[in-house]
Amino acid sequence: MNTTQRPFKPLIALAFLAASASMWWSAPAQAVRLKEIAAVQGVRNNQLMGYGLVVGLDGTGDQTTQTPFTAQSVNAMLQQMGITVPTGTAMQLKNVAAVLVTATLPPFAQPGQAIDVNVSSMGNAKSLRGGTLIATPLKGADGQVYALAQGNLIIGGAGASAGGSKVQINHLSAGRIPEGATVERGVPTPWLQGSVIQYDLQSDDFNTAREVANAINRAKGANTAEAISGRSIRVSLPTQPGERVAFMADLENLSIEQAIPAARVIINARTGSIVLNQAVTIGPCAVAHGNLSVTINSTPVISQPSPLSQGQTVVTEKADIKINQEPGSLIQMPAGTRLTDVVKALNALGANPQDLIAILQAMKSAGALKAELEVI
Repeated sequence: MNTTQRPFKPLIALAFLAASASMWWSAPAQAVRLKEIAAVQGVRNNQLMGYGLVVGLDGTGDQTTQTPFTAQSVNAMLQQMGITVPTGTAMQLKNVAAVLVTATLPPFAQPGQAIDVNVSSMGNAKSLRGGTLIATPLKGADGQVYALAQGNLIIGGAGASAGGSKVQINHLSAGRIPEGATVERGVPTPWLQGSVIQYDLQSDDFNTAREVANAINRAKGANTAEAISGRSIRVSLPTQPGERVAFMADLENLSIEQAIPAARVIINARTGSIVLNQAVTIGPCAVAHGNLSVTINSTPVISQPSPLSQGQTVVTEKADIKINQEPGSLIQMPAGTRLTDVVKALNALGANPQDLIAILQAMKSAGALKAELEVI
């Protein structure tokens, strides 16, 4: 007898961002460093990408019959080396794999410096373990080559197969080459191109922008910084380029009084994760909660024909469907002014995370949840 249970509301992991709520509410603001909440506009990472080949595999490369672009790439590479492959030759390459190479070019990177690269298989290679990436140019969004990658791959896994059985640990079709690319060209930044830079906050908050501007003016003199929006602060730089490094180092470590953010509840509807910040509060309310599940029992039934009837034995299934609805009691939830109180009240419901999503939405509609709901 096969038994299949299909709950309408599966239990999914719940994540509450709760740490020392008493400390959060002991003071109206939190002191953070400027570099933790803002970044200089234009000084950022740049993504690089390239297409290449990994050679030296132990028979675990692409099957060229299913990935013809691998054979085409090998043919093009050989032609660049002066080797001509006869037309119509069926190349059976088992030790080569076509890969996509990605890297992150940090700001202020200069030619000759090394950066890490990630290598991922594009075809049906079984494993890249033991392979070597041959010279691969890495291009930016503008199509220009900014780095050149080459080296031996590091694969954090292992696997073996024989006789139809297979054992694999971790992922074998992607790897990494530490310092596997050499920077060939730097990216221009606004660092030395003008006398003004702009700090961009990670979140839009007028009070934080004002506090950043005031802190910079107190440290570097009046009219040095000006908040131009809830996210951007314009800062005047010293005229001498040699003084700018020390100037920016002082600004990065400035202590900023950041106000408590707006109350917000983040809900991930796909995973059932729920995250609350320290400003979330609830008002008095009553909540009723119950679960509904469907259980299907499938029993094989064999129909045997009568003797000499020339009939055939038929196997069918008899399904028994039951619906179970758990009773939901009305629970009174007291008002909570701290995150710990909110967590205790929600835990008292005994609901799974998927049910809590619906309960929080209903509490918001009833006016009992004092927070903004954001579904991601």
